[in-house]
Amino acid sequence: TATAQPAAAPAAVRRRLDRDDLLMRGGLVLLIGWMLVTLVLPLWALLSKSFRNQNGEFVGLANYQQYFATPSLVDSVWNSLYVSVVTTLIVLPLAFVYAYALQRSRMRFKGLFTALALIPILAPSLLPAISLVYLFGNQGLLKALLFGGSIYGAGGIIVAQVFYCFPHALMILVAALSMADGRLYEAADALGASKLRVFFTVTLPGAKYGVISAGFVIFTLVVTDFGIAKVIGGRFNVLATDIFKQVIGQQNFEMGAVVGFVLLIPAVVAFAANRITERKQVALLSARAVPHEPKPAPLRDGLLFGFCAVVGGLILGVLAMSVWASLVTRWPYNLALTLKNYAFSEFDSSGWSAYWNSLEMAAWTAAIGTVVVFLGAWLLEKTRGFAWGRGVAQFMAMLPMAVPGLVLGLAYIFFFNARGNPLGGLYATMAILVINSVTHFYTVSHLTATTALKQLDGEFEAVSASLKVSLFRTMARVTVPVCLPAVLDVSIYLFVNAMTTVSAVIFLYSTETKPAAVTIVNMDEAGFTAAAAAMAVCIVATSAAVKIVHLMLTRRIERTTQAWRKR
Repeated sequence: TATAQPAAAPAAVRRRLDRDDLLMRGGLVLLIGWMLVTLVLPLWALLSKSFRNQNGEFVGLANYQQYFATPSLVDSVWNSLYVSVVTTLIVLPLAFVYAYALQRSRMRFKGLFTALALIPILAPSLLPAISLVYLFGNQGLLKALLFGGSIYGAGGIIVAQVFYCFPHALMILVAALSMADGRLYEAADALGASKLRVFFTVTLPGAKYGVISAGFVIFTLVVTDFGIAKVIGGRFNVLATDIFKQVIGQQNFEMGAVVGFVLLIPAVVAFAANRITERKQVALLSARAVPHEPKPAPLRDGLLFGFCAVVGGLILGVLAMSVWASLVTRWPYNLALTLKNYAFSEFDSSGWSAYWNSLEMAAWTAAIGTVVVFLGAWLLEKTRGFAWGRGVAQFMAMLPMAVPGLVLGLAYIFFFNARGNPLGGLYATMAILVINSVTHFYTVSHLTATTALKQLDGEFEAVSASLKVSLFRTMARVTVPVCLPAVLDVSIYLFVNAMTTVSAVIFLYSTETKPAAVTIVNMDEAGFTAAAAAMAVCIVATSAAVKIVHLMLTRRIERTTQAWRKR
């Protein structure tokens, strides 16, 4: 939103506003330049590579014709769509009932169930796959329950993806179900409507956009995920593993670029459909709305409590299985507990340095990313005029959500490693891992910062100008303190995702910068599954510890700088 300039402002005030506005437009141009170098140009390099042969000669659509003429590669498209659709159909009802229990019931221990449901966010996607191998693999603890079947393949991918995607859908559905006008339920009770009819005529229609949005998010997460399919997919190939095989296994970068763009299509379609759905959403609460307070219902609350206990218990069980596996001497022959699996140098040449690399990468991503994201959102919200620049910047800020991590990482290879690129020195360094992570997770962070900034009235800047206070000083003294909880949310989001990501950096690391999540993949490939589980547990423990510190800081900030929010 543009900050209005007072019509009768003194000349000195107008000059200050014009100077600040010029600086902000320059900052917006720098933001566009950042996104151009870190996102648009790499994607263009990827597209260009898909039309060339190994000698760099332009061959048109020959690579695409070869791709669609290879049955095994085409099958991967349908395999990806299959597991994505099935996972979405399973996760949506589970997450909806769980969110309904948290928002529309009077059951006890809601805080505990919320914490249990969010555990998968703190773990790399490989963790549930590793746990399922120990539970249902060839020597799994519960292999007999499969009645001769195998966990390796589509079934294993779907089960692991359900665990991984559940909290992402839950957060969206909790937000959707929290927006309810109590007057609608009072009217339904007065008219004698049954509980089932109220659910289908009031509750479900009110949350339908959240359900649709959650569905698209789940689909995108599954179709673009690499870690789960790599660990437990077996011979069931999907697009994400095909890219890895073409680039790492066969060194066929041109075909890898083709598969990358094929993978980009469903992700972009899902993203576009989600954006269209969001635009159609209307306000569900008016100024006269009454908060909906669910009434006690012992049978309903008991059933929902049991459902949440089962789901939460299964999530905790998957995590506990990884922890136990990381402590077992030699599965399944010697179940004595030991810490030898945490001696990572015996299983991978990187040893513990991979963990410290991830910690460094996550810290730099959180620090640099928070500054870039918040400044970018602030420039977009506070710059006056400059419509085309703001439109381009807003489009670029939303674009990373539609680009899978594997595709972005592959694009970085072709762009930063290109001959003659002055930025080529960044390739295979910690800097490129940080830049990639900031870009990959930019959109959600941007939306978080923008939401916080929209709560501030534009009059702050006008008043500051009249008092001869620069816009940037106002930002430091007013905007940042008011938005501090959102700033912390952005930083923890970037840290946790950088700590757990594997697909975005699988192509970009060197022997000195290998992250922990990539080490998990390598150790699992080498047959050191217990050590891989141990590294995954280290990542979960670190993410959980940082999250606890974040919650403590947020509470302290709310008691000090956010006291004005309370009446």
